Amino acid sequence: MTPAPLSPWLDRWGLSPDGDAFQTTYTKSWLMPVRRGAAAAMLKVATSEEEIRGAQLMDWWAGDGAARVLAREDAALLLERLPATRSLADMARTGDDEGATRILCAVADRLHAPRLQGIPPGLVPLEVWLRALAPAAATHGGVLAKARKAAEALLAEPRDIAVLHGDLHHENVLDAGARGWLAIDPKGVLGERGYDYATLLFNPDEAVAVRPGRLARQVAVVAEAARLEPARLTQWALIHAGVSYAWCLADNMFVDASRRMAEMATALADPG
Repeated sequence: MTPAPLSPWLDRWGLSPDGDAFQTTYTKSWLMPVRRGAAAAMLKVATSEEEIRGAQLMDWWAGDGAARVLAREDAALLLERLPATRSLADMARTGDDEGATRILCAVADRLHAPRLQGIPPGLVPLEVWLRALAPAAATHGGVLAKARKAAEALLAEPRDIAVLHGDLHHENVLDAGARGWLAIDPKGVLGERGYDYATLLFNPDEAVAVRPGRLARQVAVVAEAARLEPARLTQWALIHAGVSYAWCLADNMFVDASRRMAEMATALADPG
């Protein structure tokens, strides 16, 4: 049985179900694999402003570095369904962590490139995206206070402002076969491009992220591939790990894992 939020769009866009519907973990948006004629697609109906903003950004990218939008209206999005025969997460887990990271950096390059149509409306400024840091730092101190201090310093003197994906990691970049690797599920943030690389440093999972020396190695790989200063990238890693910890504290989810990531980033950014 098709869930009620999806049903109207099947008729409106001439779609047939091609698998079971499901909901995303955090936002509870609805998704269903579908077909429009012979073409495989994914129907998504968002339940949050964040997801709607992401759909608008996917449309703006127009298939350059991201999956193609086939239709979009209100909270509904019809996205091409990519073959995804290879997985960046699997690459990272089975011996080619650096190769997966370099692919992610190449995708980020495409997403950050200026477009003739200018910057899309409705993006969240990076300082707003990071706003959970301040109250969490005031309450808990420690690594959160260090992350907040780093954020204040970098946000005061921003560089290389770009349209950011906001959640660029191994599961959000899919194999498109001959078309290469393409992004999905952006958050839609505007700010210094260095921040967009911080997420991938702590992915695809905790088991990979906590490998001895892994964070320092990946910072070096990203800095070279993305043409970033290693020291500044390390600060963005601390900031992202800190705000992720703050979000997890607020949601009471993955608190221990997010704290470990923040402590690891702090040790690298501030070894003294």
